Amino acid sequence: MPDLLAQALALPGLGWLLAAAFTAGLVRGFAGFGTALVFLPVAAQIINPVWAVTVLIVMDLAGPAPAIPRALKDGYPKDLMRLVTGTALALPLGLAALFAVDPVVFKLAVSVVSLAMLAAFMTGLRYSGPVTSRVVWATGGAAGLLGGAAGIPGPPVILLYMASTHPARVIRANTTAYLFFFDALMLVGFFFAGRLVGLPVFLGLLVMVPNLLGNLVGGAVFNPRRESLYRRVAYLIIAASSLSGLYAALT
Repeated sequence: MPDLLAQALALPGLGWLLAAAFTAGLVRGFAGFGTALVFLPVAAQIINPVWAVTVLIVMDLAGPAPAIPRALKDGYPKDLMRLVTGTALALPLGLAALFAVDPVVFKLAVSVVSLAMLAAFMTGLRYSGPVTSRVVWATGGAAGLLGGAAGIPGPPVILLYMASTHPARVIRANTTAYLFFFDALMLVGFFFAGRLVGLPVFLGLLVMVPNLLGNLVGGAVFNPRRESLYRRVAYLIIAASSLSGLYAALT
């Protein structure tokens, strides 16, 4: 443990990693999403892709954990079950891509996906067909592929729910619970692939503290009457993180 602490403290860019973890938690706390969109473009500039995703999934289990009991109570269990099962079936293919990807390609892909998601949010792009059980299953599969390969499972799920007739409370609850269970599935996948080792796991535990603090602060300041303001702030933070990652990948 002392050796891991010494290695972590000697890591160039550790301060940026801690700041990104707090900011990602803050956005997740008041917007209900955005952890990976904020954290990964920054983390991928500091550590390699597999380490970046390892840190994210270890860190992200604690941040939303206090909200999970409420999310399970407020959510729609049938949709959640379909999403999680679809993700579990597709996740191994996504992980295979992650373990083989070139770091530069990963940086570029994460930043492009984050910017594309941001553009979809800002332009109101959404799925326009009926939200059937098959569509929910397919969305879970798409999220498993994207989440396994790039650590960003949220876009397919969020775009689906933007077309849903569920009230905002249910959508927020299901999204929060889904992302928590996705992280749990990723940990299982990393464990069986032999990737849960050493420094990246320790870094995940280290940045868990500022991430949890950010989640608590974001949740405390959230006011449903100012939801549009929080959304705009989240968009600005995601844009800044994604553009920094894109610049790093192209220079």
